[in-house]
Amino acid sequence: MAPKPEVSEVRSFMEAQVWPLEPRFFRQGFRAIRPALEELRQEVKARGWWLPALPRPWGMGLSLPEFARLSEELGKSPLGHYIFNTQAPDIGNMELLLKQGTPEQKERFLKPLVAGEIRSAFAMTEPEHAGSNPVWLSTRAALEGEEWVIHGHKWYTTGFEGSEFVIVMCITDPDHPNPYARASQILVPSDAPGLIQVRKIAVMGEVGEDWASHAELRFEGVRVPRENLLGERGKGFAIAQERLGPGRIHHGMRWVGIAQRALELTCAYAAARELSPGKPLASRQAVQHLIADTQAEVHAARLMVLDAAEKVERLGTEGARVEISAIKYFVAGVLQRAVDRAIQVHGGLGLSDDTPLAYFYRHERAARIYDGADEVHKTVVARALLKGYGAEVSL
Repeated sequence: MAPKPEVSEVRSFMEAQVWPLEPRFFRQGFRAIRPALEELRQEVKARGWWLPALPRPWGMGLSLPEFARLSEELGKSPLGHYIFNTQAPDIGNMELLLKQGTPEQKERFLKPLVAGEIRSAFAMTEPEHAGSNPVWLSTRAALEGEEWVIHGHKWYTTGFEGSEFVIVMCITDPDHPNPYARASQILVPSDAPGLIQVRKIAVMGEVGEDWASHAELRFEGVRVPRENLLGERGKGFAIAQERLGPGRIHHGMRWVGIAQRALELTCAYAAARELSPGKPLASRQAVQHLIADTQAEVHAARLMVLDAAEKVERLGTEGARVEISAIKYFVAGVLQRAVDRAIQVHGGLGLSDDTPLAYFYRHERAARIYDGADEVHKTVVARALLKGYGAEVSL
């Protein structure tokens, strides 16, 4: 059993071996560096650092707060979580399969996913409906004999290209009186007949490839065996909520890592870049204030996420619902402001791919949208607080 890694060890590994790959990733794409990434994955395995977020024997068995601290270091690079096999959506799918999967499903889908031999995807969002209303779905799965037959339309299915399977959220009980009991999750092989990748969706002009891409999908009479149902029928939303609690901790500390890296880049550049001989950017009070604001916000965000992680560990997702929603919008905002300020200080350099700032700006603006828009989470927090004062506010 390998000892738990010190955060400083992981930080040194990231800076020495992962960060140098970023320029090629930004300019040449994911496939160009995939061989190098696989070598680093093997090194992570050899060090005993593989899958820190999963319980033993599947992974390292770190607690949620322990992984949160590690996740900040991994999050400083867009490649960090992938190298440790804790990247979205795979880590969330592993957690679902671990809790809900049958022995057969674990053997077929979970084992190779844990080993890093395959990747997966998660299809929920639909272009026809508002993502902020998760019960409003058109994708249907009907049971015909011993097979589920799926018809529907999904988009922003991250990492579908090159994946082995996709977990599909679909309506299986459309007439159930409880709208939250109408959907189920079904495991679908990515090469199933009738499953069509319509396109890869460009994010602010970048299409991406492989794991680093998002797909629009159509399900046209896709048939899978009855036993591909994940968990109980009609429990799709309940299962999704189990995934979202820890998932938001993972995202939150990844965002803290991005914001911290943006701050470090800002400080380094401000100290070295001269406006005129002997006059660095750092001598300007406006730049100093940007740095101070980011430092305060990143520190507050870090403490908020760690506090939420500890509460999830003690009380579960439902018991930490307010904290989970609060970090979702607060930390996403800190991330966006930190990266924006860093670009402002870097000037034209910040708009190029010579630093990771432009990549973070393109891809992490979505942090305030996915897994529930800011406005939804603010409503959750406010309603919970108001309830304690006797105000029952409905949506």
